[in-house]
Amino acid sequence: MASFGTGPSRRWPAATLAVVAAGVCAALHLGKLSPAVPALQASLGISLIEAGFLLSLVQMAGMTMGLAIGLAADTLGLRRSMLGGLLILTIASVLGGAIGTVDPSGPLAARAVHGLLVLRAIEGIGFLLVVLPAPALVRATASVGSESAALGLWGAYMPSGVALALLIGPALIAALGWAAWWWALACASAAAALWVRASVPADSARRAASVPAPADPWPVRLRATLRARGPWHVAAAFALYSGQWMAVIGFLPAVYAGAGVPVGGSAVLTAVASAMNIGGNVLGGRLIQRGAAPGRLLRWGFAAMALGSLAAFVQLGEGFLATGLPPALRYLAVCVFSFGGGVVPATLFVLAVRVAPGPATVSTTVGLMQQASAMGQFMAPPLVAWLAHRAGGWQWTWVVTLSCAVLGGVFASRLASVRASAGAHA
Repeated sequence: MASFGTGPSRRWPAATLAVVAAGVCAALHLGKLSPAVPALQASLGISLIEAGFLLSLVQMAGMTMGLAIGLAADTLGLRRSMLGGLLILTIASVLGGAIGTVDPSGPLAARAVHGLLVLRAIEGIGFLLVVLPAPALVRATASVGSESAALGLWGAYMPSGVALALLIGPALIAALGWAAWWWALACASAAAALWVRASVPADSARRAASVPAPADPWPVRLRATLRARGPWHVAAAFALYSGQWMAVIGFLPAVYAGAGVPVGGSAVLTAVASAMNIGGNVLGGRLIQRGAAPGRLLRWGFAAMALGSLAAFVQLGEGFLATGLPPALRYLAVCVFSFGGGVVPATLFVLAVRVAPGPATVSTTVGLMQQASAMGQFMAPPLVAWLAHRAGGWQWTWVVTLSCAVLGGVFASRLASVRASAGAHA
């Protein structure tokens, strides 16, 4: 058994990587639907509205249950919660793949679509059970002195999963069908569960090592989280970041399709732009580890998103006289938007651990963040789409992203004055 003392242990890096891998698998399940929509329409005859519900049901779970599941994770135990979430994702994905064997012309076709909708909602619960306890687990399993860098690595779980889904999904679906894609991700989450079970110390062992004060009842922990300013500021900043990032990255395929870019090239360009966010997360974690002020990093990140989106979308003039940067420079600006924005979640996950009222409320604080993030991702993309519809193009996207960036800068300034909770540092 690994040592649970204060010194570094060889087992902690493996445990930390297992937690991050579990997050990437959960993000893959979140993003697996986008490349599968055409295949689902062809095999099951789903409508665009049904496809939209399939895409948004996971975010609905986050919007409505993030705080509650965060409380549950703190109560059940962090490792136990993550394992339960991975098990839910595995089972739901296996059952979803089985739906792919249904005859589209048979009497069960309509029920198959309803079954996918139900399973998608269940996957949303599994996703939350995986990602909400992760920051506290990352901090607990990282080597002494590398906690902030490890949290920066964790912050890259979402863009990593989205990029992998965009790169792997289309080819696998084209070769074997969408059901095989579902089953492949079921195998991935099952493997992640085995790795977490083998590498991450049991909740009882971790509690025995840290000897915390007895856990308060959940109403006390909920009240403490909601009454503190820090969790609300972190959640608001996360919503302003995630909403604009998802709006820009999510609509890139549509932007490139309108510009005549082939589907394969559009998928690669979008995946690379998404992957740039990974580098920003890692950089943010390392900078915090070296003593950079979190408030300053947040302002830099939101400023990079503002400048990148302005350069990518602003056009001067109207109609045929409208001009903007050349396509290559616009794409570079999108990459700057994504890379610079990656500093934001890395910093916010570090701050979430620090501003939580105590060690037993970290997952609850992250649950509040996830709930706000889901709300941002639910609201910003439709707003950008509405502007594009009214304007006949994407040239006013910067209005939404700049507004989010400015408000994000305001919350960054407020977070700079929030002192870390003594309990969160213990």
